[in-house]
Amino acid sequence: MKEASAKKFETTDGHDEIVLEIEHLKKSFGSKEVLKDVTLKIRKGENLAVIGKSGSGKSVLIKCIIKLIEPDEGELIVLGKNILDIDNRELNETRQKIGFLFQSAALYDSMTVRENLEFPLRQLPSSKKKEITELVEEALKNVGLLEVIDKMPSELSGGMRKRVGLARTLILKPEIILYDEPTTGLDAITSKEISHLILDVQKKYSTSSIIITHDMECARITSNRIQVLYEGVFIAEGTFEELKQSKDERVCSFFE
Repeated sequence: MKEASAKKFETTDGHDEIVLEIEHLKKSFGSKEVLKDVTLKIRKGENLAVIGKSGSGKSVLIKCIIKLIEPDEGELIVLGKNILDIDNRELNETRQKIGFLFQSAALYDSMTVRENLEFPLRQLPSSKKKEITELVEEALKNVGLLEVIDKMPSELSGGMRKRVGLARTLILKPEIILYDEPTTGLDAITSKEISHLILDVQKKYSTSSIIITHDMECARITSNRIQVLYEGVFIAEGTFEELKQSKDERVCSFFE
């Protein structure tokens, strides 16, 4: 399956640059092994969907990537740096190149949409006010929501909050984006819209992404490649169509 799926993905610049590489990652909480031995690679401009049932370790995996959770063993090379060995300054610099879209969109309820998007830019000097405004408006235009710029998060639908969360992620123009269950809690139509938006972001910004999901339609629309996480290890890899033909009952269960 690996060879077939690799041929279906071509980077925009013709190179095969690896932007994220995980080798033999392990993580336990007490006696519970969550990640038993995880290895993966993502190339520049590629969308990788990671599917798995609840408790399979999907969210723990992406939290390890930005070191919100410290792994027990393994190597984690992000944009050429082993983030398990770098100091806090280098870690923060690397994190600025990684966008993270949380399940809940994680907007600040007490701030307007504008203020939420300005928050990641707070280190820019106040003299850059015009530039900040332009960045905020551009990010909202990219998700089709410029008209909500002065609304509060409580005035937005679930799908709108996801879009605003993505706009805030995009404002620092990350090289890698981690999506944690981007369609959870959304109706089928809105889920499809968010999935196509993820695809649009990939094409426009040449981002590399990991999309954690149990939504097979989201995985089908967004991914160049899918890996199946089962009880802390990857058990299959391929395109959506390749995995759909799998004879492995554990993989087949996702397509039923």
